[in-house]
Amino acid sequence: MSSTITTNAEGALRTESATNTNATSHPRAIDNAAGEVLTFLGVRDGADGRQRLEVENRVQPGSGPPMHVHYLQQESLTVQEGRVGYCVAGGPDCFAGPGDTVTFAPGQMHRFWNAGDGELRCSGWASPPANLEYFLTEIYASMRRGRGRPNPFDAAYLLGHYRTEFAQGNLPAPVRVVVFPILRAVGRLLGRDRRYADAPPPISR
Repeated sequence: MSSTITTNAEGALRTESATNTNATSHPRAIDNAAGEVLTFLGVRDGADGRQRLEVENRVQPGSGPPMHVHYLQQESLTVQEGRVGYCVAGGPDCFAGPGDTVTFAPGQMHRFWNAGDGELRCSGWASPPANLEYFLTEIYASMRRGRGRPNPFDAAYLLGHYRTEFAQGNLPAPVRVVVFPILRAVGRLLGRDRRYADAPPPISR
């Protein structure tokens, strides 16, 4: 039996029976070399008339993004195959299976992972699109270059540049406040930020 699971900004559950990117065409798949393949299907109008970036993902057992937040976007995943685990900051681990939809509110710190033994396949969307496609494309590219881990400068630059849109939840405060600004400054001096010369401007409320 399928269900829709929506998490609100406080983490309570209820159950019911970007666009700036270098991409020129869809569908377009990216691989982070850490067990996740994400396919961008394009920007479409949802049933509510709002634009949303539609995606599909394939996640290997135990893999999934770290705790993170989309400040401006609602994010939704529908399980097509496998078992997904998910939680919001301060909440318990929850699980969903084929046909279930899990939706996270804007500003809600959360994570999800493949909680099964086989591949997890989901369809999903984020609304509004904002800069999500560009941000994830560059993060995944950095992870591929680092064999599954992003380069510290790339992480510092992207999380700093798009701090009004996204944040990672498991970064210690000294790293965010002290280390990342130093990395960005050194990166500019060394010209490492040229990679992001065409980065679209961040979006704020």
